[in-house]
Amino acid sequence: MQNFIVRITQENNNLLNRAEIGCFILPDTTAPEFAAVFIKNAQKQGKLVLAEGENALAFYQKYGTDGLILDTSKEANPAKMVKSVQKQTPKAVLGVVSRNRRHEAMLVSECEPDFVIFKFWKDGFESNKELLEWYAELFLIQNAVQVEENFDFSTLPADFVILSDVQYTILLAK
Repeated sequence: MQNFIVRITQENNNLLNRAEIGCFILPDTTAPEFAAVFIKNAQKQGKLVLAEGENALAFYQKYGTDGLILDTSKEANPAKMVKSVQKQTPKAVLGVVSRNRRHEAMLVSECEPDFVIFKFWKDGFESNKELLEWYAELFLIQNAVQVEENFDFSTLPADFVILSDVQYTILLAK
């Protein structure tokens, strides 16, 4: 069974006590007061908090998150971007969003982030699944799938599944 990473989209602490969640993502647009309290409470419980967004690096530095999510999916040179951030954050947990293509997945994996993220939608599910299966067979670096829509992700060979807090709450209700 995959582990869950939950993206917090609403100011709410309800999921902090869920034992099966070991990591949270906070967007860089999160209200400062909420961010500071949420990060402190999550870290008290031994859970990781990662910053995400265009200003994730500044958010990481300001609020002391455990790391960040770096989206390289639109970059011409994703490896250069990853290496630059790694130099500035040598102790940070780093998740890297890759384009859903083999070449880009290889390039970012060569930089040795903590995990590589593949985005999944219903359209293109099978081709993305094939990519993930290929990646899981060849690379030791952990992978995560970011699920944009509700569908059965249990058959995916992913180490982590990234869901929004809303998606995760719906999953719990089932």
